[in-house]
Amino acid sequence: MYKILVINPGSTSTKIAVFENEKSVLLKTLRHPVEKINKFSTISSQFEFRKEVILNEMRNAEINIHELNAVVGRGGLVKPIESGVYEVNDALKRDLIQGVMGQHASNLGGLIADDIAKDILGARAFIADPVVVDELDDVARITGHPLMPRQSKFHALNQKAVARRYAHNIDKNYEDINLIVAHMGGGISVGAHRKGKIVDVNNAIDGFGPFSPARAGTVTAGRLIDICFSGTYTEDEVRSMITGKGGLVAHLGTNQAHVAAELANEGDEHARLILKAMAYQIGKTIGGALVVLKGEVDGIILTGGIAHNKLVVSYIKEYIDFLGKITIYPGEDEMEALALNALGVLRGERDCKVYL
Repeated sequence: MYKILVINPGSTSTKIAVFENEKSVLLKTLRHPVEKINKFSTISSQFEFRKEVILNEMRNAEINIHELNAVVGRGGLVKPIESGVYEVNDALKRDLIQGVMGQHASNLGGLIADDIAKDILGARAFIADPVVVDELDDVARITGHPLMPRQSKFHALNQKAVARRYAHNIDKNYEDINLIVAHMGGGISVGAHRKGKIVDVNNAIDGFGPFSPARAGTVTAGRLIDICFSGTYTEDEVRSMITGKGGLVAHLGTNQAHVAAELANEGDEHARLILKAMAYQIGKTIGGALVVLKGEVDGIILTGGIAHNKLVVSYIKEYIDFLGKITIYPGEDEMEALALNALGVLRGERDCKVYL
């Protein structure tokens, strides 16, 4: 039996879990007061604080860390890499500390995992499928200006996890099939999976594709330029229009799709229109992924928190039902996905890649 600690740092919380093989024996969200987090000037300076909170919780749960075989952290904003499991090494730690693609709390996942693992005889530290996974076809990177290429930033962990789950359920290898996966949460990403690689996907982090509960998605470039140079808004305010205060927040004042659905079900026609527009954009993006895969698709998967929302799912199906092969995997279990990635390496069932 393998015992694995999973660490998933967020902006004001740290999720931890302990798995014994596939079974979760501890799952906890450790919330950090905003005033405490704000005392740290940088993400990396939170390292000792977050690590000690994790170790305290392990002690309180009477889990002996020296029984761990592996510690796996949520992959942060490292260089663009292929999907897979990566053992934490010096190069990975350097780029997590520097935040080569940006500073985010998830950068601490691999750092804390490595620090805990190095004190345990024989334990290994990993990250798996960070948001910067990049398997795009070259043609998918091109835009109308060389200074603005498309980038791959999306929900790689959950997209890969549900794709492999679907392949297992139909008794096929993920590397042998084509899938379209729509992850629908605070951000929305739609990936075209061709034979084990996500060859095209919208940049759900920086603003591209369908709008979502908190993100504006693709907007009119000319109007965005007008807003940027109007003198009315600061740079931070414009960025928040794209990520954080866009989408449902901008239109309806809520970042919760279920709240918007309640409004629509109570007769709010504006809320209904906005939800239909979001579903329309998701369906249209799924259609684009179908073209990328030249019509050869073994399944279409709707996943993420919004996949629980029957109203939004029904709106999406109005546009894609004719395609068939639609499967719903509501929610996202990032902790289980991280644990299973590490478990696959420990069992010799998955290759462990080297970060360079």
